[in-house]
Amino acid sequence: MKRKLLFLLFLMISVFMGCSVKEKPNVASEDVQIVAPSPAGGGWDRTARAIKDILTSQELVNGNISIVNKIGAGGELGWKSINQEREGQVLAVNSSLLITNQLLGRSQLTVKDFTPLATLATEWEVVLVSKDSDISSARALMDHLREAPHNYRFGVSPRLGNDDQLSFVLAGRQAGIEAEQLDYYVYEDSDQVVEALLSHQVDVAAMSLSEAKKYYDSKQVRLLVVSSHQRVSEIPEVPTWKEEGIDLVFQHWRGVMGPAGMTEEEIQFWDETFAQMVSTKEWKQTLKKYMWKDFYKNSKETKKYLEEQSKMYEELLGASGQ
Repeated sequence: MKRKLLFLLFLMISVFMGCSVKEKPNVASEDVQIVAPSPAGGGWDRTARAIKDILTSQELVNGNISIVNKIGAGGELGWKSINQEREGQVLAVNSSLLITNQLLGRSQLTVKDFTPLATLATEWEVVLVSKDSDISSARALMDHLREAPHNYRFGVSPRLGNDDQLSFVLAGRQAGIEAEQLDYYVYEDSDQVVEALLSHQVDVAAMSLSEAKKYYDSKQVRLLVVSSHQRVSEIPEVPTWKEEGIDLVFQHWRGVMGPAGMTEEEIQFWDETFAQMVSTKEWKQTLKKYMWKDFYKNSKETKKYLEEQSKMYEELLGASGQ
């Protein structure tokens, strides 16, 4: 009788444990959708596709991975979508616009509406003009803007308040130029900005180095300045802001987030997965290809970083009068 009771108890425990395991989602085997809130070819899109390529090639995720480009409202449409009804894992690439959209009153979304998962990389910002522009340097540009700010049209994408614009706002402030003095024209993506530059709809533009580089290599544009602390090896002839008389170093970051309410198991899975991804030679090659800088932070570190960035941008935007 005693043996029979022990056997029944063992059987009940086995059944209970088996049920609990089945109820737990197998995150590694779920399909993954990565939302890039921009058109194909932009910085968010490149980041999403690089993640997909490496997760797939290194078999870090067993499920299918798809990229979805949801365009509009400076990233907001794409970010909103990941909190809607979903199956499997849904992630989104983000950047500082997640913070500045809300600070500028253009969105109700904040970092608290999502689950921070990782910060991946940073890159430098550049200021560019068309190849036939009469603006010879960043120093000359600042001199012109002080004298006649409304004589120059400034192109950015995908929305005011992003790092492309804000890096220039910081430089301009040091040169005695207030943000509200400048005439900004906003486009959907960097390709449209360059088209506007080449057709003389705008006179000056700012964007990330990886977005500008192909136009620079094809000699369609000239780069006046880069926001790095020292000259960049891929564009050694382009001076830094400091060389142009302005003490500014500015990095543009990108990361990944999930919907609100992700489970601890899901967060732990992505912590482990992204840590593995950034340690691969393929990721290092991606960083080199796009001239990105490694800036990996796990979910806890990213949450803290986003809080710090929120405070920094709040002070910046308050001071700039945007």
